[in-house]
Amino acid sequence: VEMVLQKPLDREKEELISLVLTAFDGGEPQMSGTIRIFITVLDVNDNAPVFSQSTYTATVLENAPEGTVVTSVSASDADHGTNGRIKYSITNSLDQAHVLFRINETNGGIRLIGKIDYETARNYHINIRASDDGGLTDSCKVIVEVVDINDNKPAINMMSKSNMISEHSKLNTVVAMMNVQDPDSNENGKVHCFISDNTPLTIVSTTNNFYSLVTDSELDRERASEYNITVTCADEGVPALSSSVTLTLQISDVNDNAPVFERSSYEAYIVENNTPGLSIFTVKARDADWNQNARVSYILEDSSVNGVPVSSYMSVSADSGVIHAVRSFDYEQIKDFQFRVKAQDGGSPPLSSNVTVKIMIQDQNDNPPQVLYPVQTGGSLVAEMVPRSADVGYLVTKVVAVDVDSGQNAWLSYKLQKATDRALFEVGLQNGEIRTIRQVTDKDAVKQRLTVIVEDNGQPSRSATVIVNVAVADSFPEVLSEFTDFTHDEDYNDNLTFYLVLALAVVSFLFITCLVVIISVKIYRWRQSRILYHSNLPVIPYYPPRYSDTLGTGTLQHVYNYEVCRTTDSRKSDCKFGRAGSQNVLIMDPSSTGTMQRIQSEKSILDEADSPLE
Repeated sequence: VEMVLQKPLDREKEELISLVLTAFDGGEPQMSGTIRIFITVLDVNDNAPVFSQSTYTATVLENAPEGTVVTSVSASDADHGTNGRIKYSITNSLDQAHVLFRINETNGGIRLIGKIDYETARNYHINIRASDDGGLTDSCKVIVEVVDINDNKPAINMMSKSNMISEHSKLNTVVAMMNVQDPDSNENGKVHCFISDNTPLTIVSTTNNFYSLVTDSELDRERASEYNITVTCADEGVPALSSSVTLTLQISDVNDNAPVFERSSYEAYIVENNTPGLSIFTVKARDADWNQNARVSYILEDSSVNGVPVSSYMSVSADSGVIHAVRSFDYEQIKDFQFRVKAQDGGSPPLSSNVTVKIMIQDQNDNPPQVLYPVQTGGSLVAEMVPRSADVGYLVTKVVAVDVDSGQNAWLSYKLQKATDRALFEVGLQNGEIRTIRQVTDKDAVKQRLTVIVEDNGQPSRSATVIVNVAVADSFPEVLSEFTDFTHDEDYNDNLTFYLVLALAVVSFLFITCLVVIISVKIYRWRQSRILYHSNLPVIPYYPPRYSDTLGTGTLQHVYNYEVCRTTDSRKSDCKFGRAGSQNVLIMDPSSTGTMQRIQSEKSILDEADSPLE
């Protein structure tokens, strides 16, 4: 047995893998054996060290003694063993950082090894590299600020302040006023003040040593309900010293937010035939405002489902948002519907929002299967014929059934409940096909009766039965002779033979009638052709050179060409001397014994009884 890796392993995610291998033999009964396999994933150097920060900041007083710890950096490596061992180093080469600072290559601590001078450099940018034993690296930057020395801090005196302000306050609204004094002189006594970042406030100098704290952007209580504002004032001495004070400012609420539902839409399922008043699920909306402005109530919006008000289907609790079913549902009548729920807050004026709720009715197995084929009639007998030459697997018929339920409640299975000969037929479990399971023999009875039960897959399951009559015979008369006594217990119709004989007689009558009509038409046409073209007298031979060519294509000159017309059953012969063939028309009257010739230019009638034409 070969075990193949299907996807790459990652030791950092899973170091130990436990597998159970089971082997089965082909015997009967089947035997098996198992073994547990433990796989230890070995580490490879596929992870570089990673610093906890890309930029570190640190401060150090000028004239600080050597050996002073400035800061420390840290990096981690997800690998194991030597692959995860990290060494730190400073990579600066063009400035004084590698001369003034040294880093501990094991723990990343940065120490001062030279003399810091504020006037020479107020800050240093130290490039730190972390590398593992496999050669993978990461880098970060350490910014070291050099602090100048000063002996007096500025003193901040808060003259007035507001602890609360409305979130709809206008820009430049004054929040606090303060006076700042520094006892130092000259540059060391000059003070500037600033506040912490990420606040919608700013500090403005009004007059000498007086400052105002004002709003510089819109306030939003829902984003921040209060601010802790730190005002810092620093002198300009060398080194500079600073002082700070913290103010707490609360934002009062205004109803400026509509309720927001937790979902953009809701879908819920309910099983049909439910109890009226059943709690289905809960819609939930939240209002970012506060107190009364955030109190949410739920309302079912007016709509209709199939022409019926939705309130006759569902109801919603105004306080909790719980949706209840007002009536019992039937999956076969309605499968799903939707409506809207409105959430409204208690502000003045109130704000609202709505959401679409879709209810899907789940099917219960409350309908039995319905057999479509074979059709079960009250008195007639329907039988499927199977020839005695049928082989194994011969398709006799197929039972077709449907279930108006859905899902697994409509999955049907077919079973043979009773049969005249169980060893001859079987029913397909899924498709309902009735097939032979052995070769049909002459000993098998002609009349076979099968009772098939159709069951759905519901819990509990429902079923229907159908009786299939099978005739094992090679000819239809054999079936009739055998099934004449199959009337009462097998639901055959007494009039079946009568209807079959009647149908056969009608078909035979129509066939004979059509045959007689065809023969009559043939005879009529034959007699007509005999009257026009035939006679019992000898047929006069045809001599082309002795007849005139009325179309002008004969061998004689036109003045000597003749056209002779004779009736085979008359004693008269009519001759016409023709000039141009296109000017002579011969008309024959089939009802008379002679012929009449009409000549347009000149007429010449010869009456020579039974005399040949020379």
